[in-house]
Amino acid sequence: MSSYATPHKVNHTKTLIVVFFLLAAMVSLVVASETLYRMFCQVTGYGGTTQQAESASDIVLEREMTIRFNSDVNTKLPWKFKPVQGAVTVKIGEEALIFYRAKNTSDETITGTATFNVTPFKAAQYFNKIDCFCFTEQTLAPGEEVDMPVSFFIDPELAKDKRLEEVKEITLSYTFFKYEDD
Repeated sequence: MSSYATPHKVNHTKTLIVVFFLLAAMVSLVVASETLYRMFCQVTGYGGTTQQAESASDIVLEREMTIRFNSDVNTKLPWKFKPVQGAVTVKIGEEALIFYRAKNTSDETITGTATFNVTPFKAAQYFNKIDCFCFTEQTLAPGEEVDMPVSFFIDPELAKDKRLEEVKEITLSYTFFKYEDD
């Protein structure tokens, strides 16, 4: 009987080791999932995720795009938030600077953070931000009102993408939330 017990015990040990490694791999993927998803979105533009650039393009095309601006505020954040201008028309590759205005309507200092996306989603991978208030948290004192800049350009590679030939307009949208550590 003992001759049968040893191989059976070895099989259980191997199975336990395999299950342990599978569990460890799944836990690792869960822990890294937010980072991996963010990287995937930045590379592909999935979900309207824009790109970040150090400087504007050296190439400016004649083709123009109208960029519209949208804003929302989560109900837990007592701020007013809106674009200073509703839209701008820029040449592809040309750097543009626009502003959003935020005002803290409460009687306490509050920190907010902005999420963003671009529509149509298929254009997001070509929308490059050089500087943006959305890169960091924003803290406003009671009643404080500020203009927050966004510097951006549309990558000239957009003109080579056949899926975007009909796109003449892009919308940049932000939603402000109360910073969760506030």
